[in-house]
Amino acid sequence: MISTFNNMPAQTRATCMMIVALFMFTVMGICIRLSAAHLPVIEVVFFRNFLAVLILLPLVARVGFESLNMRRPKLFFLRAAINAVGMFCGFTALTLIPLAQMTALSFTTPLFVTIGAVLFLGEVIRARRIAAIGIGFLGTVIILQPGVVDITVGASLALVHALSIAIASLVVKVLTRSDSQHAIVTWMVVMQTPLALVPSLWVWQWPDLSTWGFLWGMALSGTIAHLCFTRACSLVEITALQPLEFIKLPFAVIFAWIIFAEWPGLW
Repeated sequence: MISTFNNMPAQTRATCMMIVALFMFTVMGICIRLSAAHLPVIEVVFFRNFLAVLILLPLVARVGFESLNMRRPKLFFLRAAINAVGMFCGFTALTLIPLAQMTALSFTTPLFVTIGAVLFLGEVIRARRIAAIGIGFLGTVIILQPGVVDITVGASLALVHALSIAIASLVVKVLTRSDSQHAIVTWMVVMQTPLALVPSLWVWQWPDLSTWGFLWGMALSGTIAHLCFTRACSLVEITALQPLEFIKLPFAVIFAWIIFAEWPGLW
């Protein structure tokens, strides 16, 4: 099965990897919200990164620690700092607004990524990609109804999260040209762990047994998501992946309905 998958066209493999990543990011969002119901958000951010380090260590040991060599360390630090800001804003937003709305707001990320890829990475955006992103964004506008529904603090944080993730994604695309997938994902959580630990000490609470389950689920799903996303970025242009982002919405709606009894309105 693995050999069959590896023989598929790069675009097909990247699409499969991206769909798995988006599903796992949605699962991570569920676990974040459940964890944040019992712990301060910054502490949830810390555990997201610390537990991911523990998950990745056996994988890195298996492939060899030389895979962690950083060829462009400044970009690694830049990505970690930007991603940490986006992570805190996104985690906080998940506690303030419905999951479907958070997901819909995250659909501004493909627009930011596409513009950045054209301006800074020299990628050529084609008509089909423009149409796919445009139609998806139109759906987001219909859901959010700007000018009709007030933009809340949670929605504003979700937009900051979307912009931060877009910038971090562009940095990831650049890093895939010189560094390994394992280095990109592992150094992200290694660097972000102390960034989140220091402020979390001021509000520290020990998780109970059920919260530990949510935290481990968050770390595991997030790690799988980042590995798949990074692999997808290494296979094709990043603008080719952006229309797929809108698959997250049905995932989010179904999970929010089943777990939180949140059913979206007509729009």
